[in-house]
Amino acid sequence: MSEVDIKEITEKVKSHAGTVQNVLQGLSQSIIGQKDMLEKLLIGLLADGHILLEGVPGLAKTTAVNALAQSIDTKFNRIQFTPDLLPADLIGTLIFNPKEAEFKVKKGPLFSNLILADEINRAPSKVQSALLEAMQEKQVTIGDQTYKLPELFLVLASQNPIEQEGTYPLPEAQVDRFMLKVIITYPTKAEEKQIMEAVTGKGISFSQKNCTADEILAARKVVREIYIDDKIKDYIVNIIGATRDPLGSGIKDIADFIEYGASPRASIFLASAAKAHAFLKGRGYVTPEDIKSIGLDVLRHRVILSYEAEAEEVQSEQVVQKIFDGVEVP
Repeated sequence: MSEVDIKEITEKVKSHAGTVQNVLQGLSQSIIGQKDMLEKLLIGLLADGHILLEGVPGLAKTTAVNALAQSIDTKFNRIQFTPDLLPADLIGTLIFNPKEAEFKVKKGPLFSNLILADEINRAPSKVQSALLEAMQEKQVTIGDQTYKLPELFLVLASQNPIEQEGTYPLPEAQVDRFMLKVIITYPTKAEEKQIMEAVTGKGISFSQKNCTADEILAARKVVREIYIDDKIKDYIVNIIGATRDPLGSGIKDIADFIEYGASPRASIFLASAAKAHAFLKGRGYVTPEDIKSIGLDVLRHRVILSYEAEAEEVQSEQVVQKIFDGVEVP
């Protein structure tokens, strides 16, 4: 691709910057601090990738998703996952109409644009697996009929890492469907003081609808056009390859800590998320810095650790960081 073409893409990026600024403005009105989480929400929105938010209670996970939904003129449903939830509670079911002597389809809350799956790990495996087809294929099956979900369809799930009673660990197959797994950290002292003053004073205010679904879809088209050089593509492939064969990649000290590496879906998601990150920075091309900035969130839930890693209390974040440190940057 020529330098002229890249300039054209950059101009397109700048022309759609207002859409992102409107969404970010809506988020910043409701959320104090947590800039990293807000950026990752926008990346998921722009890259068409589902997001898993993990953090202890009270860190504004649910509030952030609510704020995102409030700032976009689109359909939003919150589903509180509980142990007694059924798959039909998500996708819908067939209801018999005695007057017409036939079954009618009653669609479930998944038929929306933005879905907040609150405390997703509290629902049993049948319910969690009901999300798989919807997340991957953007369709659900009710009875013997398949129904398409909206083009703008995003699952934003939250889970609590510290509470084990009454929870069901997410299967690897489902975790792999999430483009990003974002770990939410505590706010700074200054931010916490602002939060306390806001909530105990005027309260949290949500912005009005200041962006449409069509504007988001238009921005997504521009994100897909963002240029990735062959050297950057090789860099992505080398990173993912290092999760499968650390020794072959020259990273010896983590070879015993990895049971399974990342799948090809990781390469796809890393490239897509890096394009969205470049979009947020106003660029029409991807740099190694984009890969590094988003790589941990793409890979932390895809590198399956061995018993040796658990015994030595090694975290997946440490392993992924070693890979980024060990793979040569173009």
